Amino acid sequence: MDWSTDEFDIKIDQQHFQANTWVKLLELPNPYSFDEALLLCPISQYEWIAWIPDHGEAVVTTGQVNGHLS
Repeated sequence: MDWSTDEFDIKIDQQHFQANTWVKLLELPNPYSFDEALLLCPISQYEWIAWIPDHGEAVVTTGQVNGHLS
């Protein structure tokens, strides 16, 4: 197995993020949107498609979110 593949990197990085979980946004996509997002699916090592109330779907990076909400 080649441990340097992108697929392996994605699994390591995204083990802290899972689909169908709410996360806190560090940056708002617009001043009227909520400060939380529902993660839908990963599209790369550091990017997710997310749904943000009062904004809609958006691409967010793992650096733009602050972990899972309890």
